[in-house]
Amino acid sequence: MPDRPDWNREGRDWPNRAASRFVAAAGIRWHVQEMGQGPALLLLHGTAAATHSWRDLMPLLAARFRVVAPDLPGHGFTDPVPQARLSLPGMAASVAALCEALGLAPARVAGHSAGAAILLRMALDGRIAPDRVVSLNGALLPLGERNAAFFKGAAKLLVGLPFVPGLFAWRAGDRAVSERLLRDTGSRIDARGVDLYARLFRHRAHVAAALGMMANWDLAPLLRDLPRLAPRLLLVVGAGDRAVPPRQAEQVRARLPSARVVVLPGLGHLAHEERPVEAARLILGGEA
Repeated sequence: MPDRPDWNREGRDWPNRAASRFVAAAGIRWHVQEMGQGPALLLLHGTAAATHSWRDLMPLLAARFRVVAPDLPGHGFTDPVPQARLSLPGMAASVAALCEALGLAPARVAGHSAGAAILLRMALDGRIAPDRVVSLNGALLPLGERNAAFFKGAAKLLVGLPFVPGLFAWRAGDRAVSERLLRDTGSRIDARGVDLYARLFRHRAHVAAALGMMANWDLAPLLRDLPRLAPRLLLVVGAGDRAVPPRQAEQVRARLPSARVVVLPGLGHLAHEERPVEAARLILGGEA
């Protein structure tokens, strides 16, 4: 099995394929999907996902926005980058360079899990100035100093062993294993979604990018800077999220009292895939 997903093979029937193109920015080739007209809306997926995560949500949002969704570096069909660039500041800088290449000044942004953290970092650094940041089960808080150090160290060790991403890809590429991994997030997504994740999980480069993000992620500075966030923040939380504890949203609001929290009963970490109409309503909706 090739190291990376191939657009002509794994991408042959990719969701919203007609909206796809490839763009050079920040020294790499990005896979980007774009549809709709109007104010720009930037979507960023989470760790180990890709643009397929927005497959049902993008067309709903395109009724009112020019919706732009890239595969993050090393994920899906976007080129990999050195590990140092998989850090939160590194990802924020890379996405900012992509926005510049696209002539994109997002009026609104929405991110899932780690994608929400990247968008917040960009807003705090003045790289984007949206009216609102919508965090979909955002991974915004460190696990705790002791645990964070352990997991970060473990991820660095694992990603540094050349056989580990390949071994994980070999196992996770099995559809049954992928389905179990996704179910462990607290979500039950459709069979098509499971197949698409499995299609990516079987490639070493995609898995290595996800592990590399874990190894280089440091959320403490983001939490420290959060009180000076200018855009309004909407925290959308799946009550059954097993990947990011739902209580973290209240901890974020303690740092930024203006943030609004919306809890979605019965949904997990992939709530936007489980119930895209509800996610679209919140992204398109009124005051945050």
